[in-house]
Amino acid sequence: MRATIVMPRTAAIAKIDATRNYGQSVVLEGGDYQEARHAAAELQQQSGAVFVDAYDDPFVIAGQGTIGLEIAEELAPEVVLVPVGGGGLIAGIAVALSARLPNTMIIAVEAAGSAQLSASFAAGAPVSISGPADTIADGLATGRIGQLPFQLLRERVRRVVTVDDGEIGEAVLLMLERMKLLAEGAGAAALAGALKLAPELTGKRIVVVVSGGNIDINLLDRIIGYGLAKAGRLLRFSINLHDRPGELQKLLALIGAVGANVRTVEHNRTRLNIPIGSACVMVELETRSRDHVSEIRARLAERGYTITFEGGAGLV
Repeated sequence: MRATIVMPRTAAIAKIDATRNYGQSVVLEGGDYQEARHAAAELQQQSGAVFVDAYDDPFVIAGQGTIGLEIAEELAPEVVLVPVGGGGLIAGIAVALSARLPNTMIIAVEAAGSAQLSASFAAGAPVSISGPADTIADGLATGRIGQLPFQLLRERVRRVVTVDDGEIGEAVLLMLERMKLLAEGAGAAALAGALKLAPELTGKRIVVVVSGGNIDINLLDRIIGYGLAKAGRLLRFSINLHDRPGELQKLLALIGAVGANVRTVEHNRTRLNIPIGSACVMVELETRSRDHVSEIRARLAERGYTITFEGGAGLV
């Protein structure tokens, strides 16, 4: 069946290419999801085609609800965490689980840059977030919860957890390393929520819904870097050294002595804020943990080095 899929111009390249490779037409309109949705409605009126909403549609919600049925068939979890953007996925799962497993707690996990569900619950009605949606979980960046999903979720979702991009990046990285799974930001959001609630969930049988694996490789590289830095496994700092033979070698020898691996070194002696006779060295290190980062900082300070750490804590 022929279809035209309208996406915002900011959609991930991987999603655009994958959709086109299925043989369908892709139209890029608007800077965010809501603008793209408006463009899709106008295109539908012009062409006379059937409009299928991404999440505010009873049939879409019912189809996504089969995930809830599959969960109920396989086990009886105490908690199920589901990512939420427009709300279609979690609405379907919530309807299914509330019928099959009424004692299961359903927790919605939203991105901090598009926290429309918590805002809507607080207002008692679907509301749009203030300002543009801004999150690496582009699949959740709808900016507004659907009218029908909101009605279905009001009595079925007991809690909303908000995770930021750093937490989502850590979840993407954990899935890559430990589970050998590649998920996009929206797909890893529920795991990020589970990690955030880990002390409360200890000992409980939980299900984390991982939905979405279309991620742009350039974004993946940035997510991995951010996640590594947040986990204390990537450290970047700058330092001013005397511009004379052996000074850089001494610094690198000290770094090697504490077990860090040099990833990149940038040596600049022409910046205007560097004293004549000095050079600014930017170093990026592969480290083992936050404790290892603390050890490196302490050793550098002991040797009299004045370090400027990016982000105030040595995080990229």
